[in-house]
Amino acid sequence: MASMLRFEPPGAPPRRPGRPGASSWRSRPAGPRAERAQGPGAVRRRAQLAAVLAAITTLYLWNLTANGWANAFYSAAAQAGSQNWEAFFFGSSDAGNSITVDKPPASLWIVDLSVRVFGLSSASILVPEVLMGVATAWILYLAVRRAVRAATGSDAAGHRGGLLAAVVLALTPVAALMFRFNNPDALLVLLMTASGYAVVRSVQDGRARWLIAAGALLGLGFLAKQLQVLLVVPGFGLAYLWAAPHPLRRRLLHLLGALGAVAAAAGWWILAVELTPAGSRPFIGGSQTNSILELTFGYNGFGRLDGNEVGSVGGGNGWGRPGLFRLFSDTFGGQIAWLLPTVLILGAALLWVGRRAPRTDPVRASVIVWGGWVLVTGLTFSLMAGIIHEYYSVALAPGIAALAGTGAGVLWHRRSGRAEAAVLAAAVLAAGVTGAMLLGRATGFVPWLPPVVAAAGIVAAFGMAAGPFGLRLTPRWTGWASRTTASLALVAGLAGSLAFTLQTVSTPHTGAIVSAGPSSGFGVGGPGGFGGRRQFIQGQFGLSTGGPAAGGFGPQGGASGGFGGRGGGAGLLGASTPSSALVAALTADAAKYTWAAAVVGSNNAAGYQLATGQPAMALGGFNGTDPSPTLEQFQQLVADGRVHWFIAASLMGGDSGSDAARQIAQWVEANYTAQTIGGKTVYQLG
Repeated sequence: MASMLRFEPPGAPPRRPGRPGASSWRSRPAGPRAERAQGPGAVRRRAQLAAVLAAITTLYLWNLTANGWANAFYSAAAQAGSQNWEAFFFGSSDAGNSITVDKPPASLWIVDLSVRVFGLSSASILVPEVLMGVATAWILYLAVRRAVRAATGSDAAGHRGGLLAAVVLALTPVAALMFRFNNPDALLVLLMTASGYAVVRSVQDGRARWLIAAGALLGLGFLAKQLQVLLVVPGFGLAYLWAAPHPLRRRLLHLLGALGAVAAAAGWWILAVELTPAGSRPFIGGSQTNSILELTFGYNGFGRLDGNEVGSVGGGNGWGRPGLFRLFSDTFGGQIAWLLPTVLILGAALLWVGRRAPRTDPVRASVIVWGGWVLVTGLTFSLMAGIIHEYYSVALAPGIAALAGTGAGVLWHRRSGRAEAAVLAAAVLAAGVTGAMLLGRATGFVPWLPPVVAAAGIVAAFGMAAGPFGLRLTPRWTGWASRTTASLALVAGLAGSLAFTLQTVSTPHTGAIVSAGPSSGFGVGGPGGFGGRRQFIQGQFGLSTGGPAAGGFGPQGGASGGFGGRGGGAGLLGASTPSSALVAALTADAAKYTWAAAVVGSNNAAGYQLATGQPAMALGGFNGTDPSPTLEQFQQLVADGRVHWFIAASLMGGDSGSDAARQIAQWVEANYTAQTIGGKTVYQLG
């Protein structure tokens, strides 16, 4: 089997003596200049790439502002960062700098600048996310094209593989969701993909500067979502250690340099926060000790793995049962799993048939880069016991898309061999079966599509294997059969995810927890629905889920985008929409105060802040469980005339947050007179 699939380009010159293991791709010109010299074919390929990227841009911009503020928690922080440079640097929830969001601020920096330039709007917040998605698709195209071209000696094959990878990424439902949403995941995925491209280049040409760049990009990714970015490091490191064209000692030194770049790119901000006195900066949201290191290794770190997250709500198995097949579950499957079995087949096949290739073989290195990404990230998401949401799976999308493009690009170019044909047939059949299964779970959603996808997979698999295994056609019919087989393979692999993606971009998504596509299985869907969270939310917090809202299911009076809470707030997962009367009260004499209002929970505060344009203090941070501010600190702020109103609110099931938040609420109720404005219970402190 290995003899049938050789990764050296046809007609490549022999390797030079004294360069053991050097890959044959080195003898070929590469890069934009070489392509420009190749005539009309290169021009046509560039035009096709431009058309694909334009189509992705159009798809992601379609109906974009229907998402409104999307995740109001981060939109309010972007508003704050556009008003105050201290809030910009630390990632504060409000321009008064009472507390930060529960992530580092890198993803906010981009949106903050957009809001500063274009003003606060849904478009100024979400268009940068779309551009990140388009940039990710383009970078992935470049990485896959490079690997396939090196393996096949064909610019056309590299181009086809790269385009397929870009399209697979763009049509992954969870990618279409998160590249139109303002969570940190869009920037995280962009930076990880750019780092993957840099590793692929560094492995192929041996230039350490590309590996250092990869490390720096990962460091910046750390400032988007902390330790999650490190899940790609094992694959990246192993690929370079195995395949870079240097002696082992130099490879190790280069890897140490890359780790230094990771530490430098992330560490400068961590160090700045740690060295800033606590009284001179906002409280670190998500921590219990006002420490960025605790946030890194606790709530956003190892607590996600073992479920021991201090300050979290729920926990344990409330976020889903860990297991090897979690990514194929009712809630996760439609987000990401469409081509997961297919790319595992393609990746394993490429490794097997290339097992005797030179150490520096570019295809094997690429499979290690992207396959390591998929395996480590996939296993972590499958087995982690802490907080996990379906949209986290967007971090798998570039790895899956790259493996699909690389495997299909190399094997389709050599499809006349029996080994290649057999692998392609198995991969396409797996795509058809998986697609039909995932579509079938979405009851009532395009009911005719599952059998079409399954049939396309079966017929395409037969077409892949027919020629090499005995069916002989005339040259005229061979071309027709090849095009038909390729078309059916695309239907099998992409039709289901395309349908889910179109449903996703045509549906508004708001709130803290969103998912792509229609409802599946027992999960509750709808616009931005919570999937399988319904039973957990009901049981954990005793809520009634009366009907669909824009961001999930909420009790009567619940705010769009999450679960409503008692006392006038929107609760843990969604922002409130205050009445015009309450907005008028909050904005009256606002210039005299640092905070127009204080309220328990960041999402409660975000709704008031976005509606008024004035800072709102989030007592207890996102979950309402952070010890910020203490009762004594809040009393001093009120005495100094810095807080105008207190708005009575609670989180899920009547929970009023941390001990500090409850003490503040009790102190206000005991010492100030309650008023009702616009249906909300408020207390004037100023």
